[in-house]
Amino acid sequence: MTTKPPMRVFSGVQPTANLHLGNYLGAIKRFVELQNSGECIYCVVDLHAITVPQDPKMLAAQTREVAAAYLAAGVDPARSIMFVQSCVSAHAELAWILNCVARMGWLERMTQFKDKAGKNAERSSVGLFNYPVLMAADILAYRATHVPVGEDQKQHLELSRDIATRFNADFKVEGFFPLPEPIIGGPAARVMNLQDGSKKMSKSEPADNSRINLTDSKDDLVRKIKKAKTDTLAMPSHIDELKSRPEVDNLIGIYAALAGQTKEQVVTEFSGAGFGLFKPRLAELAVETLGPVMDKMMRYMNDPAQIDAILRDGAVRAHAIAQPILAQTKEAVGFWG
Repeated sequence: MTTKPPMRVFSGVQPTANLHLGNYLGAIKRFVELQNSGECIYCVVDLHAITVPQDPKMLAAQTREVAAAYLAAGVDPARSIMFVQSCVSAHAELAWILNCVARMGWLERMTQFKDKAGKNAERSSVGLFNYPVLMAADILAYRATHVPVGEDQKQHLELSRDIATRFNADFKVEGFFPLPEPIIGGPAARVMNLQDGSKKMSKSEPADNSRINLTDSKDDLVRKIKKAKTDTLAMPSHIDELKSRPEVDNLIGIYAALAGQTKEQVVTEFSGAGFGLFKPRLAELAVETLGPVMDKMMRYMNDPAQIDAILRDGAVRAHAIAQPILAQTKEAVGFWG
């Protein structure tokens, strides 16, 4: 009888500009909660970031910004491992081995590459195409058992499972890599654009009013919520009305996530009210719940030496887990030495 491995969570956030509310509610807040469930390894995934052009001078600063957000939200470096992906070479080394296990057809089915590359697929970097294999290496380098992901990353995690299965079979090492399980959902797994409820809130959206940045001031926070797109109707009286009102659905979802309520509870509380009542209440709640996180984040960003020390320590701890797994992987493959 195979013993089930203890729960080990792995996840990460890219260090690109404009870290926003969607990143906080959909990922970072869950990172904090998962610390009570098992061993947690949280990465700033800078190798993934350079699959599209980055300003080298900004990348280090943005890496610290993500780390500051982790810390401000409540990720505890004494309980969880927190580090920068490029500081642990096992990610890149294992990715090459897994490249030779993965199949072109598997990657060609990845819808996110098609969405990001669009009509310019042939001009996109090989790294952007190959992104899911590096993600598999991130996870399997630690034999992680669980990965918190959004719906848009679920297909990539399924690929990680396929790669793990293929490696185990090809090299006759049954159970060597566990098949990671997705953790999907949470209070607001998908936060949408404040000006267009059909689009996900995005770091790359040119319009700053489309998102709430974690570096915004409290005044900016209030202003953006008050200017968020709604419609001419009153607040819904039943949850089913949200299906045809995406912008309203988004704001109610944000309120529910910040308040620790369900959407149904928010709809009941504000049934038939005007947005002149709801938006100020949402802004007040956002300042109350996000304000302390934003303040802490700025304090950490003003002390880069502290962030760097935490990340260096995390890299040492991450390396200590990943390196023996990489060595065993090389042995299974038949590498000399």
